[in-house]
Amino acid sequence: MNQLRITTENRTRLETVIPLDTPYVIFIDPSNVCNQKCSYCPTGNLEMLSHTHRKPAVMNLELYKRIIDQCCVFPSVVKTLRLYKDGEPLLNANFAKMVRYARDTGRFGLIDTTSNGLLLNVRMTRDIVIAGLDRINLSVPKDYNESYIDNVAFLYKYGDGRLHVFAKIAGDYLTPDEREKFINDFAPITHAHAIEHTAPCWPWFEVVGVNPDVGVYGQKLEDKVNVCPYVFYQMAVNADGTVSVCFLDWCYGSTIGDLRDTTLMEIWNSRLLKAIQIQNLAGNRKAIPICSDCQQLKYGMPDNIDPYAKALLRRMK
Repeated sequence: MNQLRITTENRTRLETVIPLDTPYVIFIDPSNVCNQKCSYCPTGNLEMLSHTHRKPAVMNLELYKRIIDQCCVFPSVVKTLRLYKDGEPLLNANFAKMVRYARDTGRFGLIDTTSNGLLLNVRMTRDIVIAGLDRINLSVPKDYNESYIDNVAFLYKYGDGRLHVFAKIAGDYLTPDEREKFINDFAPITHAHAIEHTAPCWPWFEVVGVNPDVGVYGQKLEDKVNVCPYVFYQMAVNADGTVSVCFLDWCYGSTIGDLRDTTLMEIWNSRLLKAIQIQNLAGNRKAIPICSDCQQLKYGMPDNIDPYAKALLRRMK
C-alpha cells in the first residue's frame, strides 16, 4: 500500500499564520553533486548545468555551522531542517557531523534528508543514527541489488525507534513485476514505502515519461492553485551558501541572498522576499521568472491559500 511522503494531516493553515516570523522549513544542501545521473532529475544533466549559475559544490562544515547558528536566531524553533536540495547529501563527508551540530542546538523539530542510499554502509548508518537524524527518504534506484537491500535492512534495524526510513521509487519506469518486487523487497525493511510518479515540476527542465493523468503521489491533477505557498514558509540554502527563493530552483536562477555576506534573518525579512510574496498574492506569480515554468503547484500537493489571497495581501502590506 502506497503511503504519502508528505504530511497532509494536522497541518497548520497558512492563512492563519502568514506572515511568519520563523520559516517552518529550511533546506540546506550538503552537496549539489550526485553519484547518479537520473534522466528525470536536472542534476543528472551535466551539460545543461554547465550553462547555469550553479557550479559543483559540497558545503564546507564552517559555512554550514554558521548557517545553523543563524537558524537559531529566529524567534521560534524551525519545524523542519531538510539536509538536501539538489544533490546526494551523503557525498558530503561531514554529513553526520552536520546532523549532530544541528541536533545539539535543540532548535529544530525534525531533521531529515533524502538520499539514493547507494553510499549507505554499516559505518555510515551508525554515524547518522547516532548523530540524531530523524527521517531518511530513500530514492531507490531502478537497478538496486541485494547488497542495497541488505544496507537498507541494516539501516531499518539499527535505526528502529530513532530513525524513520521511507523508501520510494519512480514507478513510471518499472514493469508490473518490478513494482511488485519493490514492494516485496522494501515493505518489510522500511517504516513506509511508495511507488511515486515522475513529474515536470522543475522549471526549464523537461521530464520524459511523465504520466499526464496523475501527480507525483498518484493524485488526480487539479491545476487550481495559483498562489505559491512555499515562498511563505520555507527557505532554500544552496551548497555554495546562496539562498534561492524556492527549493525547486535547481539552476540557481532565483537567488535572493548570499549567506557569505548576509544572514538568514535578513533575507527572510528582506524587501525582496516580501515583494515576491506580494506578487504571488496579487495573482502575478507567472511574472516571476523562476515561477513562469514551474509545475509544482499542479503535480505536487501544495497548500491552497488562493481563497485568502486578498485578505493576506492587505495583511502583508
